[in-house]
Amino acid sequence: MNLMTLCNQLKVSAASKGRLPDYLLGAFRRKSISFANGLTDETTLVYWFQSKSFTIDLRLKSQNSTPVLERQGWVGNTLWNEQQQLLSWQITSNYQNHVQWPEPAKLYAIGNAILEFSPSRAYVEDWRQQAKHGLFLGLRLFKIENMDLNISYPADGGLIICDHFIAFARSRHPDIQQRLEMDKSLSEAFAQEHISVQDIQDYEVSVSFGQQMIDLSTVTAQVGKSIELDHFSQLDHNTLIQQRFIQGQRCQLYFTIDVFDQDFCFSTQTATSNASLAWFEQEHNHLFHHAEISV
Repeated sequence: MNLMTLCNQLKVSAASKGRLPDYLLGAFRRKSISFANGLTDETTLVYWFQSKSFTIDLRLKSQNSTPVLERQGWVGNTLWNEQQQLLSWQITSNYQNHVQWPEPAKLYAIGNAILEFSPSRAYVEDWRQQAKHGLFLGLRLFKIENMDLNISYPADGGLIICDHFIAFARSRHPDIQQRLEMDKSLSEAFAQEHISVQDIQDYEVSVSFGQQMIDLSTVTAQVGKSIELDHFSQLDHNTLIQQRFIQGQRCQLYFTIDVFDQDFCFSTQTATSNASLAWFEQEHNHLFHHAEISV
């Protein structure tokens, strides 16, 4: 069954229930990052997809020519400290084999922007919400069963759909990941011939901006293909199964439903004071003459 059809049978689950502020849920593009040394990067392609309890993250220097060893993508549990208003991530699987972004985040929402300040003041990032209104579905991958070999193994990853933006992630086979972890870095493991280019790209993070076509991916061959949404079935109230081929072998992917809302309004505006609203009205000719929605 196609996943969109199956959604008609699923029960709506609450989006956050206090785990995360609603403004952090959705699909975000990094507009810029400014560093303490005065440098600013507005070119690197960075996308952050946030479900209720986990994150899918993709970072590429360019759309089609990022070297295999320099691609970044990961999946992690999202942790929110309400008292300190800090967001942090427990990275559970990684395209690289070290954590590239160890600091938690101090976040401020303004309109459709999220400003992320590192506590050390090493950098500030400007993120923009991409999704507006529609399907919000987070499925967390936890197991893969190889039907041809009659074996199963733990897996990490997931599928997050926000409006018409989609992210899919799947960790490497445990045997490949174990060989990778013999070395301190991905480049060292490759130089020591402990892993191949194919092994490296066994870790997939793919992003689609619309129509399911993959626009960005850690896997070169995936760009231009479609994110697979067919062959889903429901095992129980909290578990979905998808049948798909992995390296030519028939497999079943097992997902836990993290969040589901068929008609979710993603946060694109923030509240302000009556005094500010009056100021907007009074000075709108200057304030909004060139203003437009920026994503």
